[in-house]
Amino acid sequence: MFTTEPDTCPVLGPSAGTAATAIPTPEELIARAEAFRPSLVARQLETELLTRYPDDVHTAFSEAGFYRIMVPRRYGGYEYGLDTFLKVAMALARGCPSTGWMYCLGAAHALAAATLFGPEAQAGFFETGEFICPAVVAPGGTARRTEDGGWEIDGAWPYSSGAPYATHLMGHAMIVDDGEPRPLLFVAPRRSFTVLDDWGDQLGLKGSGSNTIALDHARIPGHCGLEGAHLSEIVVTDGTPGLTLHGNPQYGGAPLSSMALEGAALAVGMAQGALDAYEEILRTKTTLAPPITPRMENPDYQRWYGQAVGMVAAAESITLDTVRRWQDLCAAGPAAFTLQEDLKLALICREAAELAWRALAEIIQPTAGTGSVRSGQRLERIWRDLSTGHSHAGFAVLLTTVISRAVAQLSFGVLPGVAA
Repeated sequence: MFTTEPDTCPVLGPSAGTAATAIPTPEELIARAEAFRPSLVARQLETELLTRYPDDVHTAFSEAGFYRIMVPRRYGGYEYGLDTFLKVAMALARGCPSTGWMYCLGAAHALAAATLFGPEAQAGFFETGEFICPAVVAPGGTARRTEDGGWEIDGAWPYSSGAPYATHLMGHAMIVDDGEPRPLLFVAPRRSFTVLDDWGDQLGLKGSGSNTIALDHARIPGHCGLEGAHLSEIVVTDGTPGLTLHGNPQYGGAPLSSMALEGAALAVGMAQGALDAYEEILRTKTTLAPPITPRMENPDYQRWYGQAVGMVAAAESITLDTVRRWQDLCAAGPAAFTLQEDLKLALICREAAELAWRALAEIIQPTAGTGSVRSGQRLERIWRDLSTGHSHAGFAVLLTTVISRAVAQLSFGVLPGVAA
């Protein structure tokens, strides 16, 4: 079972020790996230050893308002857009990839919860005004109807990023009854699950708090489960409970593309951090062969640096433009946000993440020198973290196979399994 150890190193970011007295603007939230960067860089080793970001960082994030960004206003949240949230996540990942990953994949799913579930469920989810809810797409267990119309859930959901500070889990289970097996999308509260102490042995993202969450005969109300629903297949063209409840178009958007945007933003933030580290190397190290000059004055290093800058900036531009496209589709009304549009946006996100990875893997890391990839070096840690993120099943497998095929099938009107 997960336990915490005392944290001794003070956080250096904004708002530590004092609660916010007024609702911050989106610009203030982004600035707060950017101000955390130096302390997050300095505490990367501590975060890896803890396998999560420290307790005082979690407290500072809470005081900064980061866990309220997309929570609806009626429940004490800020109800800001996905663009604000992703810019905050990107800034945190630039400082510490593990911290950015754990924060983003924990706090992002306030959007899905406020979109897909009804008023009774949301009142329970958001009762504190904060919401930290890992979401696991792969079914990890079974669900059975209870006598009172609720659900009893058993199973284990690995890779629950954000688990150490989670208030809820969003997961999928397979319904076990006399009918055809079908998925259940559910949200379970913290009191119903156990966080296993099984994270930190992976190559990268060691500090991302991606522990397994286990449920043992856990009971949740019927309104906290959506029978037959799966996050990767939900169609929103007929409207959503959240759009009806809140009247805000962002709670009518499709969840698959919003989750793909999370991955793209994190990849961009990590690549930006790698570029920061690369710039420091070019400023402080010299060339290997005569004439010996600072690397920043060498034409080859200048070219490599310029290429990397362009690739990372392009990945950022693609990601931010895709966020705008996502929000424009929401604003256009449910009928505009078709399944095909949802899948296309998700594929664009994969390309942005791939471009960020290539900047690091093909230019920055190979030309930075072997000293930069010694254990404990900033660039070594970012390479491990982005390499692990790059292998995420959603980006490495789902988007390159099932989603790509689905876009083609929709475009050509070809049913799965039927030759054109």
